[in-house]
Amino acid sequence: MNIISIAYKNLKRKKIRSGLTIGGVAVAVAVLVSLLGFDKGYRQSLTSSIDKMGYQLLVTAKGCPYEAATMMLKGGGGLRYMEQDVYEKISSDSRIDKITPQLIATVYDPNKENGQGGFALYMGIADSYLTLKPWTKFKSGGWFSSETADEAIFGYEAAEFEQRLVGDKIFIPNINKVLTVVGIFERTGSQDDGTIFLPLKTTQTIFSLPDKLSGIGIKLKNLSDIAEFEESLYNEPSIQIISMSQVRGTILNLVSSAKVLANSIAVIAIFIAVIGVVNTILMSVFERTREIGVMKAIGASRMDIFKLIWTETILVCTFGGILGSILALLGSSVVEKIIKGVLPYAPSGQLVLIKPSLLLEALIGAIILGVVSGIYPAWRASSMIPVEAIRTGE
Repeated sequence: MNIISIAYKNLKRKKIRSGLTIGGVAVAVAVLVSLLGFDKGYRQSLTSSIDKMGYQLLVTAKGCPYEAATMMLKGGGGLRYMEQDVYEKISSDSRIDKITPQLIATVYDPNKENGQGGFALYMGIADSYLTLKPWTKFKSGGWFSSETADEAIFGYEAAEFEQRLVGDKIFIPNINKVLTVVGIFERTGSQDDGTIFLPLKTTQTIFSLPDKLSGIGIKLKNLSDIAEFEESLYNEPSIQIISMSQVRGTILNLVSSAKVLANSIAVIAIFIAVIGVVNTILMSVFERTREIGVMKAIGASRMDIFKLIWTETILVCTFGGILGSILALLGSSVVEKIIKGVLPYAPSGQLVLIKPSLLLEALIGAIILGVVSGIYPAWRASSMIPVEAIRTGE
């Protein structure tokens, strides 16, 4: 009879114990796969979100660079404002390829989030916005009719959530202002999807922020000029300039710090799983002492016993690896939702990216875990002396 078949039948003798051990391995594998999937997904989503901003540098009012950049990334409000003449001064620099001003404002809307209330994000933009983000297309409608028009363009998700169509009238709570929807953008996979866009001058008027900006996006002709360009604005007293590549590095460093703790938890889970596997197989060996003695007495070699017990261990870890991979796949959306609620900045896109290659690596890792965990129990069983084993098992 095939040794794998025999090992499988031996595991079925104690279904509950075997099942619990397999479950322990599965939890360890699921945790590890989710963590590795988060690392890959977060890096990819963050890079994509920064690339879709369309600019390499962000100019904001003096304050915390990290806070300013992350709030601009996720479309938050609460930023400090700078004078618009800063834009006029910077835009004349010959090193600039494209530049666009923007003004962010938020308004509490009691009707959002199914009546529970929430903040609606409004962003004032100029014609240069589409120049800096040429991939932005209209699902329906078009651009503003003028720089001062009482009109709005909805991001894809904002339009879907509020069920808006071109021609609809929208009311800004607490502002007592009615705007006409003139366009809806196609999905971009960035923070823009949840934003409501207004003409820059209209935004400044509605929110009583005359000649104010919250940010200036800049794309240079040559990437090699970034350091020199930053240095040229260093002495400006009211502004700061932030490199989006630096922001990416800063955010990833912060996330990596938290990931060290999470990885420690995963290592502990794996260690506990190993102990559980070794304990289960050893208990099985001790319970079958007489059986093993009889097998050796009728001709089974030490290697036959070793391979049998070793196979049982490998099967337990293999089943655990398969189950853990399935759990990680099924629970990825739940894990992603939890992460988005905990992290200070969660980019758009899939944060937990579990690829087939990652699942294959996890399964191979589980098998290796079985190979290592099974060495001692298999050696212990193969070392039994037949006569003593039969007498002890009586």
